[in-house]
Amino acid sequence: MAARKVTDGVMSVGILNPIMRIFDVVMRTDYGTTYNSYVVRGREKTALIETCHLTYWEQYWKNIQEACDPATIDYIILNHCEPDHSGVLAKLAQHCPNAQIICSQAGSIYLKNITNLSDFKPRVVRDGDSIDLGGKTLRFIMAPFLHWPDSMFTWCEEDKVLFSCDFLGCHYCEPHDFDTNIVYPTKYEDAFLGYYTAIFGPFPSYVQNGLAKIKGLDIEYLCNSHGPILTKGCRLESAMALYDQWSQPHHNAVKTVPVFYCSAYGNTGLAAKEIKRGILEIIPDAKVDVYDINEHAMGDLQAQLNRSDAFAVGSPTINADAVAPVWELLSHVDAITNKKKPALAFGSYGWSGEAVPNLIARMNGLKLAVCGEGLKFQFVPSESDLERAREAGRELARML
Repeated sequence: MAARKVTDGVMSVGILNPIMRIFDVVMRTDYGTTYNSYVVRGREKTALIETCHLTYWEQYWKNIQEACDPATIDYIILNHCEPDHSGVLAKLAQHCPNAQIICSQAGSIYLKNITNLSDFKPRVVRDGDSIDLGGKTLRFIMAPFLHWPDSMFTWCEEDKVLFSCDFLGCHYCEPHDFDTNIVYPTKYEDAFLGYYTAIFGPFPSYVQNGLAKIKGLDIEYLCNSHGPILTKGCRLESAMALYDQWSQPHHNAVKTVPVFYCSAYGNTGLAAKEIKRGILEIIPDAKVDVYDINEHAMGDLQAQLNRSDAFAVGSPTINADAVAPVWELLSHVDAITNKKKPALAFGSYGWSGEAVPNLIARMNGLKLAVCGEGLKFQFVPSESDLERAREAGRELARML
């Protein structure tokens, strides 16, 4: 796909990747993605906003050449420095030696190590700084943690175009640039929610800050870095409303303490039920649901964990470790929003019992507030083991 017009003087030169199914190792992308990039031409100067993944250099270079003479590019603007945005930057710097690279302060540090250019000297911009292209002004809006510390937006006020980086984007690929042409809206909406949850879910207060910074802008085209361009009167307003809804502070009406477990022969499951009893003895009105991990959708369990006030997770010891479904559950803990959240590890073992200490090590790595030394018992729990489980539940509840 070659260069496409957004407005007079703004061209989309990005890349389609419809076959990508995993992004950043852990995020599924069932509908592919795009690496959006834009050429903005004023009367006097030209800017390239965002680049693309290194894999697509050859096609990307052709797209740029269709939009402008690369030798005339004065600025290469990186709103965000993750390699899907900056992968070809080192090559671009060689082909566009007169172009000044523009990024945030944090971005300048990251890009130095991404490009490994010995003479890397970017221009660092701060909130409110701008450049004049001649009839088109680009103003920079710092947007930290949306979703890296380096993130920023670029606003072209004359064309009413906001280049929003990852904000309000999604991993979704159709052979069209605009939201007005989406053929499969329900799939787009699924991708939009999944993207928010994975990328911005850990940063709700920063999402609110980002929305506040662009609230007063008369945006007609929101040119994000992934997915279709959002337009005024189509999906732009609803997308912003959803971000506002999803990032509102969440408070459980009652203390919510889910208990998750896997159990080879039912013994860890017995302890899970007693932990619930212990929690309810201390907090009678608490919401304490017990989940056998293998009987529920992992995404639902992860959502329950991240919305909880505290949680317990149990595993038997198999091959000197906790079992895979438990590790998968913990792999999606939002480390930022769950910091210092009370958590309990428990489980049955036969030979050596490494599951519980291994889970505690992971919880400490996530900076959770680990409840005691955990609870482990050998084979079938005795009455005293079940009482220990109830006491572990009481101790977890007391931490709230």
